[in-house]
Amino acid sequence: MQEHEELFHPWGTVTPAFWGTPQLAPTEGTGPQARIPGGLREHLAEIASTAAAGQLQDASWMAYRLDTEITAEYGPEHLNVVHIREVRGHLAHLMADHATALGWYLHTARLRATIQGPGHPDTEEATRRVYSLWRTVPDEDARRLGAELLSAVTDIHGPDAPVALRTLRRLQALT
Repeated sequence: MQEHEELFHPWGTVTPAFWGTPQLAPTEGTGPQARIPGGLREHLAEIASTAAAGQLQDASWMAYRLDTEITAEYGPEHLNVVHIREVRGHLAHLMADHATALGWYLHTARLRATIQGPGHPDTEEATRRVYSLWRTVPDEDARRLGAELLSAVTDIHGPDAPVALRTLRRLQALT
């Protein structure tokens, strides 16, 4: 009997608030987007518009430059850095660069675990997203990338965590 697994899209639920679209973002002081400064939201919205126009390479370059600026301003272990790096992972996914996308999502899951703790809902959601992204990777890449995923989710949540057990089962099925 096939066990039913809930599949999370690697990018979570993409809404205008995900991209930080200024006119649709929550008001200051409420909701998770309130933690993102207005200037960063505007840059993320510009990247989203560029990507939506099919200019993925340009959007990726814009995200790289913004990542550099945000990291210089806030340091490497800050939630604002996590936000832009998740966008970079999403853009890599849109460009079918599986290894890079998975790398960014693993990086941000680890970063969230460091900043927010392994039990934080955002960290748990990040590890579910990276697992779901990995499930969409072609088998030949999935075998190679799965070991890194298993190591990361085990480090973050422990070897008996559901995401670690699912990853292990899937890896075993691939070999």
